[in-house]
Amino acid sequence: MGYLNLNGVLPPLITPFFENGDIDYGGFVRNIEKWNSDALAGYLVLGSNSEAAYLSEAEKVALLDLAVRHSAAGRVIIAGTGLESTRETLRLTGEAARIGAHAALVLTPCYYGDQMTDVALTRHFVEIADAADIPILVYNVPKFTHVNISPDVVRELSGHPNIVGIKDSTGNLSQLAAFRAVAPEAFEIIVGTAGAWLGALHLGVKAGIHALANCLPNECALLQKLHGAGDERGAQELQKRIALVNTVATGKYGVSGLKAACTLMGYRGGFVRSPLLSLDDEGVREIADALRKTGFLKQTE
Repeated sequence: MGYLNLNGVLPPLITPFFENGDIDYGGFVRNIEKWNSDALAGYLVLGSNSEAAYLSEAEKVALLDLAVRHSAAGRVIIAGTGLESTRETLRLTGEAARIGAHAALVLTPCYYGDQMTDVALTRHFVEIADAADIPILVYNVPKFTHVNISPDVVRELSGHPNIVGIKDSTGNLSQLAAFRAVAPEAFEIIVGTAGAWLGALHLGVKAGIHALANCLPNECALLQKLHGAGDERGAQELQKRIALVNTVATGKYGVSGLKAACTLMGYRGGFVRSPLLSLDDEGVREIADALRKTGFLKQTE
């Protein structure tokens, strides 16, 4: 099916909830319409920071449909379709293709973690890629799954014509380099954390799917632009500011911190869905202080 040729920043779209746990679909659309004016390459719908693990299939389908219908022309739409079984992942991937997603991001199965050997993982992704009508991206996020894809698996999967890349959210630049070394040049290596964005760009990575791009989309995109223009001093300074906010908002507080940062920056953050807990006032103040200290939020806001 060919490669996606991703170049730029994509946020894993947050899912705003009302306090009672219902999805704020209007807020979700409002965010997309605001992001449409930002310097983004596309959107990941149903990622980890979308609280996808807490969504029903009907909710996932509804959110993906809204994203496809309301996204600006030219934006790449990637759907997170990874579930624990190969069969269910195939079914949801088929739905994503029907709705209009350009690619599927498939999470590593993890419930039977000690049995997710290289052989098991390779077979899982190959079976999905063989049957899917859209390109497949592997999603490696050991922070949540406690399963870490090996370079040997990447070498094997990167040879499949319908497995076009991997999103690696470890922040481990050595691992990114190892993946790059074993895969074809056209195979997409995507960095999954803003904290490692500049380091990944130095390795030749061209795309990032960053939680922080929900609230600082233009800043994340600017870092890549500065690097591409040869302004390493400017890129390093911006990376430090981005990393500080990333450490406080998502590193310390996770999804609830990200949503608080989004609200502070004018997006519809909303509530998290139980059993996650929304941030208390002290946490919100800490994130606001980090955004002001870095200059991303005006002192009067």
